[in-house]
Amino acid sequence: MGVLKNGFWGLFKNAQLQGTPGAATQAYLRVRRGAGDEGNAADGIFQQSHNIQGAIQNNYSFFLFGPRGVGKSTLLKSVLPPDESYFIDLLDFDLETRLLNRPKEFTELVEGLPPKIRWVVVDEVQKAPFLLDEVHRQIEGNPNRHFALTGSSARKLKRGQANLLAGRAFTYTLHPLTTPELENRFNLQEALLFGTLPKLFSLTNPEDKKKYLRAYIETYLKEEIQMEGLIRNLPAFRKFLPLAASENGNILSWSNLAQDVGTDAKTIRSYFEILEDTLIGFFLPAYSRSLRKRQKTHPKFYLFDPGVKRALVNQLTLDIIPGTPEYGRAFEHFWILEIIRQNAYRQADFSFSYFGTHDIEIDLVIERPGKPLLFVEIKSSEHVKDSDLRPIRTLADGVKNSEALCLCREPRKRKVGNVLVCPWQEAFEEIGLGN
Repeated sequence: MGVLKNGFWGLFKNAQLQGTPGAATQAYLRVRRGAGDEGNAADGIFQQSHNIQGAIQNNYSFFLFGPRGVGKSTLLKSVLPPDESYFIDLLDFDLETRLLNRPKEFTELVEGLPPKIRWVVVDEVQKAPFLLDEVHRQIEGNPNRHFALTGSSARKLKRGQANLLAGRAFTYTLHPLTTPELENRFNLQEALLFGTLPKLFSLTNPEDKKKYLRAYIETYLKEEIQMEGLIRNLPAFRKFLPLAASENGNILSWSNLAQDVGTDAKTIRSYFEILEDTLIGFFLPAYSRSLRKRQKTHPKFYLFDPGVKRALVNQLTLDIIPGTPEYGRAFEHFWILEIIRQNAYRQADFSFSYFGTHDIEIDLVIERPGKPLLFVEIKSSEHVKDSDLRPIRTLADGVKNSEALCLCREPRKRKVGNVLVCPWQEAFEEIGLGN
């Protein structure tokens, strides 16, 4: 692994001693990119890696959740001391089958490990949630044995009433690469076209990126849906997926989608819940506090990555041209994802929703502890018209203790009435998610 032969843990400790957090962060970035890129530290991502390192340093077991392909296993193989760690990969079909047929073998494996093994990693733990009862017993009975548990669905475990270790394990989430991680390698156009899954940054040919994203969809259907038995009617779910992706960022109508798929509204809702359970997307609820008559109440739904969304709707061969509606939708999608990811990494505890009536729709409403309510509009324009700001200005004027921000591609900040028009490069500082 080149510079990583001593592991991220050693680099992290050395960086701490030398007072250079950049070295630790760069090791973390190399792990996720699979490349030896240079760059400076990013405080938010350093904080996220520091959270995981803190759990390891303090011998505290933890869950690490995230969609397939974001680098959970690769990261853990670098941050955990290799000579003190043992990996159990439930993507290994033979091993998974043995444990399903004879759960006691997991206990025998763990108890047969030498004393120097302090960390046991169980990859994709949602494939065998019954193992968590034994993990619980091991944590209680052996203070020198700790567990790192990866998975692609925390909610799936909860729905199955799995033992989530009742406060005996921290929970972290890993997302596709973010703008602070990518730093000077971040290319907005590339992010809108292909998303930011780590594997893409080892592929230089656009055709290879398209192939990877198409394969990602097929792997998801095969390994997350079909093999897990989440869907009885797989053809109907296949028909649903591109329709759901085409509704990305729209207010959902269960009945309209049910008619298009040829099923009922209850089934459509359950399909969206499966996407959420497997971390492929999330609901953005309507703002619950009543501000206007006839407020929208149905949620929106966003897929977790723009490239995956484009693959699902078979648009990977199409360019995204600034000034077009498609560019505007992709720009909005990406920055909503980025804001929500930064909130998770920085543990800011912000809450997100959208606001909509028959004549007004605001992309994001952000409730921030100890700060004014923030209305956010996302515009892809390099010059936002005053008329485009009228809805958010009107709404913010009528809500006490609120602020309004327009995230856009303008080169400089400016104030239009009560709305701060802000370049995307500076927006996170204004939102409260900056350095």
